[in-house]
Amino acid sequence: MGKIPLPTMLLVLLLPYAGGLIADDSDLPDWTIERIKPVHEGISRWVDSSSRNLDGFFGSDDESLSVRNKSYLRIGTDFDWEESEGFSTDPSIRFKLDMPTTKERLRLIIESEPEESRGTLSEQGSGRLRDDQTSSDSTVIGLSRLSKKDKTRHWDTRVGAGVKFRLPLDPYMRLSSERLWNLGEGPWQLESYNRLSWFNSDGYSARSRWDIGKPLDATRHLRFLTNIQWQEDEDTLEFSESVEINQVLSRRSAMRYAAVVVGNSASRPQVNDYYLLTQYRRNLHKDILFADIIPELHFPRDASFDPRWALSLRLEMYFSGNVIDRQREQRLNEELESRGSSPEARR
Repeated sequence: MGKIPLPTMLLVLLLPYAGGLIADDSDLPDWTIERIKPVHEGISRWVDSSSRNLDGFFGSDDESLSVRNKSYLRIGTDFDWEESEGFSTDPSIRFKLDMPTTKERLRLIIESEPEESRGTLSEQGSGRLRDDQTSSDSTVIGLSRLSKKDKTRHWDTRVGAGVKFRLPLDPYMRLSSERLWNLGEGPWQLESYNRLSWFNSDGYSARSRWDIGKPLDATRHLRFLTNIQWQEDEDTLEFSESVEINQVLSRRSAMRYAAVVVGNSASRPQVNDYYLLTQYRRNLHKDILFADIIPELHFPRDASFDPRWALSLRLEMYFSGNVIDRQREQRLNEELESRGSSPEARR
């Protein structure tokens, strides 16, 4: 019997647990939930109150306390293994602070993995960062002005600026635009995302993504994606083409199957990597904790297109005001029920 690849062995061990139905909305044991809950609620309350207080300072104090706020904090860790490279871990944090009542519609962004720091398309793979990009030198903080336009009718354009944390501070500017088209009477949709960036230390960069797809049935969606990227420090045009099928397995789990080709140069195109990947995503606990298992099979040019396995295990936890809103709604419902007036009765 041939040697079983490490990714296959890990999947065999992890998938039964990841897909288990320990509870309707959670896969975690009770003792874990009891430890996570107070910490998660405390941080979520801080995210919610901070965003509303700052929004009230710049915008409308009355409206900021009741309007829906989409601020969130996401903390994640990737455990990566690559054949011939070994194991590595990549922590990440992303903080989006929304200010919806501010006249100019501002969003405060703090992120440790901005698009501009993710390297070339070949290095990105399924989203892994290079080792030298996981330090605090890649953390940026800035403000982004949000557009109120409907991207199905107009281009949704955003302008942002800020600094990258390093000494000396590294200022940056960004211009992003998005558009969504419904193609004819059928189910096909075309989406475009584009960003032009300038960092004082790295110079200019530009990236564009074109995504066309349609639902195949109630649970599967087909997508064709084209990515184009140029960075001044690399000074070459890169491209990637991929086809994906995204499948909803259950209310809390989904699968993605993809085949990707990555290359560079416009005058003399050259393919640098072919790879296949499968991504299993599981909502482990109440839309708060998520896990991803991503096995990949690469055929890179620098290995003479010989197959190379890779595996990523990713954990992400979200902190947002949605948790606080649900608690408020639950308390209100309990209070109404105690008075003999439920929301259903009032309707």
